[in-house]
This record gives sequence, structure tokens and C-alpha cells, in this order.
Amino acid sequence: MKKSTIIMITFLIGAFFTFLNETLLNIALTKIMTVFHVDAPTVQWLATGFMLVMGVLMPLSATIIQWFNTRQLFIGLMSIFLIGTLVAGFAVNFPMLLAGRMIQAAGTGLLIPVIMNAMLLLFPPHERGKVMGNFGLVMMFAPAIGPTLSGVIVDTLGWRWLFFAVVPFVLFSIGFAFKYLDNVGEVTKPKVDVFSVILSTVGVAGVIYGFSSVSSVQGGFTNPLVFVSIITGFIALFIFVLRQKKLSSPLLDMTVFKYGNYSKGMFIFVVVVMAMFASEIVMPMYLQGPMGFSAKVAGMILLPGALLNGAMSPVMGRIFDKIGPRKMIIPGMFVLMAVMFFYSTIHPGIPLYVFIIVYMILMFSISMIMMPSHTNAINQLPKHLYPHGTAIGNMIQPIAGAMGISVFVSIMTHGQKKALDGISRPTHEQIQAALTSGVHHAYWFAIVLTVIGFITALFITRSESPEGETFGLEEERN
Repeated sequence: MKKSTIIMITFLIGAFFTFLNETLLNIALTKIMTVFHVDAPTVQWLATGFMLVMGVLMPLSATIIQWFNTRQLFIGLMSIFLIGTLVAGFAVNFPMLLAGRMIQAAGTGLLIPVIMNAMLLLFPPHERGKVMGNFGLVMMFAPAIGPTLSGVIVDTLGWRWLFFAVVPFVLFSIGFAFKYLDNVGEVTKPKVDVFSVILSTVGVAGVIYGFSSVSSVQGGFTNPLVFVSIITGFIALFIFVLRQKKLSSPLLDMTVFKYGNYSKGMFIFVVVVMAMFASEIVMPMYLQGPMGFSAKVAGMILLPGALLNGAMSPVMGRIFDKIGPRKMIIPGMFVLMAVMFFYSTIHPGIPLYVFIIVYMILMFSISMIMMPSHTNAINQLPKHLYPHGTAIGNMIQPIAGAMGISVFVSIMTHGQKKALDGISRPTHEQIQAALTSGVHHAYWFAIVLTVIGFITALFITRSESPEGETFGLEEERN
């Protein structure tokens, strides 16, 4: 077996359990509220805080990757994740549980760019679709089965076993890495600009926190806490970008955006992430509201689509290697537009099987777009920009997700309130009808977003790797 294949197996084992952990706790939040006597906004920090820490660490990943070798990083990050898992599992109060989750997030957040950068160095462009597809399978499948697996564990063993059950697999992953993992890439130890670190931390944290808080605070976007957080975050990011252009060793090299396919690919990536994250929030709300289903049933309705997305990721990766991005991304964006149009017309009278099928079509179209657009974007970069290209892409994802959720929910809420104007004591039926109207408003915005994404996709070409670059481990280059 090739060493590159062994390294990939090592990565996928570790990645599966860190990605699984992202959604494993969602079903247990109600139980944790009872155990530690905390309210819903407080317990939600187990999810929001996790995303916040991951987002803050992403800009630092490009520099960290160049300071430590692959073996040190993987084993170190999995060890950090293990420590966080144990702290959370033995938590005696909510602050201890939250601290454990934050430590887990630190390991998970840096592990993603480490793996992606190593894959780019190990495999040539004509094989990356297949490799990224396999990685995409883990990225999508693990979080998809998280809530279902969580329900079984919580009901049979208790919420602490959501953490304890992961420990043996993490230990196995670390042991496997000790035995088989070789180093990929070079350790250059670039100079670290502390002011850039501060700016990126304030910027990313401010934007994610602000957008994530919109739906949980009074007044939404007009709430001073939300407004100030978002504005401060964007100002810090703007100054950060300007500063990177002046540094000889930038924390994130913004010259990646000079490459046309990278810029277009990242924009399409943002559109898809916003549509996907928002739909994962809005659709369960609609299914539990006007449609009248329980939370468990709503989750089961959406599960086939999530599993299909994960299953199709390796298939789409192989197709991408053969036919390139255009024949995948353009039809995928067209189908995504069609689904957004369908959601803009939904009503409670639509049969349940239609919801299941359409959501599966949505996730299928996303599998045609997300990994191919991201892989094609990175393929155009020269090798020394791989850490920066992957770091920027990974930094964009939580920001786009938080923005998508907050904007969609805000538009939906505004549309619902507008439909109830003039009704002093609305009935249950009127409230649900107003929510349907709000969902329609949210997806009108989604239609505009996906139309712009579709137009952008028309100008994407197949990326050519810069000449003279080699890939893989030393033993496999000769």
C-alpha cells in the first residue's frame, strides 16, 4: 500500500470522530439544561462557542502548518481533542463542560486545514477530486449521523457517554499516527505578526458572534450587542486584509484572490454554504411549525438528504477528476436555484414524501457544487499558497454559515411579522400561515443569491496547476 494512502487513512480516521463530535451533542442539549440548571440561550453556547473557536483559529492555521511538521500537528491536535473530550465527559458543572467543548473545538478547527493542505501536497491535481471527495464523505456523513447516534447513546447510557464513547477511537487514531504517519511539506517557520493575530481574532469572533446572536436577542440586528459586534468584526477584518498586503510574511496571503478560479470558486462556496446552513435551520422550523411534526420526525425527514450528500461526495470527486468543474457546477447551481424556487412556494398541503425528495435533491446539488468548486479553486494556486488558500476557505465557511442562518431567519421573522400586521390576537392557524409567508420571503432572497452564483459559475474554467510543481512523498516522486 502506498504511503500516501496510509496517511490518508490516518487522516480520515481522526477526522471522522472530530466531525462526528460537531453534532453529537445537539440532541442532548435539553438533558444538559436540566442536569446543570441552565437556560436555552446559555446551553446554546455549547454549539455557538464551538463554531466561534473553530472560526478564530482558521486564520492562524496557514502559519501553524508552516511551523510544525505533519506528524507533530496531527498527533498534537488529536491529543488536544482528547483532553477536551475527557474534560467534557467528567464535567461537574456547565463552565467545565463548556471549557471541554472549547478545547475540542481547538483541536478540530486546526485539524481540518492540516489535513486539506497535506492532501494537496500528496496528490496531483488530476487525483484531488477523488481524494477530496473521500474527505467530503467523512465531513458530511459523520455530522449527519451524529444526532441519530446521540439519541441512542443518551437514552441507553447517558449524555456523558457522548464523550467517553469517542475516547477509544481517538486513542486508536493517535496510535495509528505514531506508527504510520510520515511528514508532508516543509517547515519554514515564517515570522508571526502579533497584530495580525489580534485583528483576525477580533474580526472573525466579532462577525460570527454577532450574526449567531441575531435570532436569540431582543431586536435582532438593531440590538447594540449584535450591531457593535458585527461592525467591529468587519472593521478589524478590513484592517487585517490591508495589513497582510504590507507584510513580507503575511498571516494570510491575500494574493490568492488574484487567481480568477480561486475567487470565483470561493464566492460560489459561500453561496452554497449560506443556502445549506440556512436550509438546515429553516426547514426543521417549518416542519415542526406549519407541518406539525415532532423534532425527531423532522430530523428523520432531513436525514436521507444528509446521508445522500455524504455518499455522493466521493462519486462527485471522481467525476470531477474526469470532466472538470463546469459540467458539474453549472448544472448543480441550476438545480439549486430550482430548489430555492420550490421552497419559496411551499405550503402545509404538500405531501411529506415531496419534502423528503426535494431535500435530497437539494443536498445532491450541493454535492455537485461544493467540493468541485473548492478543489478547482485550490488547484489554480502555486504550492506555497496552499496553506493560505485552504485557511481562507476554512475561515470563510463558519462566517458564511453564521451569516446565512441569521439573514434567512431575520428575513423569515420579518415576513412573519408583516403577515400578522393588523391582527391583534392571531389564532394558531394565522401564526402558522404567517410563518409560511416568512419562509417564502427568506427563499426569495435565496433565489437572488443562487442566481448570482449561477452567473458566476458560467465563467469558471478548469484550473491548470502551475508548471514545474511536484506532489507527494519523496519516495513517490521518483
